[in-house]
Amino acid sequence: MTDDQFEALVPTQLEQYRQTHHENEYMLLDVREPDEYEQGHIPGARLMPITELVRDMEGLPDNRDLIFYCRTGARSMAAAAMVLEEEISSGKIYNLSGGLMNWEGRLAADYPRIQVFGVEAELHELLYTAMDLEKGAQRFYLAVRDRYAETNLLKIFDTLSKAEIGHAKLIYAIWEKTKEDPPDFNQVFEALQGEILEGGTSLADAIQRIGNVTQPTCIPIIEMALNIEYAAFDLYRGVADNAEDDDARNAFLSLAQAEKKHMRTLIEAIAAC
Repeated sequence: MTDDQFEALVPTQLEQYRQTHHENEYMLLDVREPDEYEQGHIPGARLMPITELVRDMEGLPDNRDLIFYCRTGARSMAAAAMVLEEEISSGKIYNLSGGLMNWEGRLAADYPRIQVFGVEAELHELLYTAMDLEKGAQRFYLAVRDRYAETNLLKIFDTLSKAEIGHAKLIYAIWEKTKEDPPDFNQVFEALQGEILEGGTSLADAIQRIGNVTQPTCIPIIEMALNIEYAAFDLYRGVADNAEDDDARNAFLSLAQAEKKHMRTLIEAIAAC
């Protein structure tokens, strides 16, 4: 998210913010589920599960800073993105990086990030990399679908995996214009490695984390998917803002909108966890 109205906070920054701001200047929002909140939360935080928040954003104050947090920062990042897009508040929007796990000093180092774009990347390189990221997301969703084939996640992740192919096709339609004699989409998509996800995490690490999930709830899986979808949303908004070609700009804005829709789909799936 690149908007000047948004800022990510680490725990020390949140502590400093709360020490220097009056309580009526901001609202600290815990977007986890009620049972998670009852097990422990940041003092003074108001519980507003993300499933409820996205249905009733008008209930948020329109003149205060809003600070969101969840377990790992994934759900709250999605909440912050949606609130910022809807222009609900004239105040600033914050997200606690790493969520409550980071606040409590227990954030595991299992979210490695890989640099996926070169600083000087040209448009055709950016587009090709974006297609590769879409394939990585598709492979991740297929892995989740297969692992949770007997659960409510099956249909959701099957749909998301197919949507990633649709996104890759839209990117390809722009990419092929940058080539003199481009191969067809199926040939390009088949050749893509898809080893890196849109958040910069390797597919292998993400799949390993799926296997390590032992909690009786599917929330950790939803959080991983939200990280992927938010990263894609942020990427496409940024590309659209810098695109000189109107067709490319509109296409990437459409992709950003689609990623936001996917975040809503995942948020709604939390109720079934």
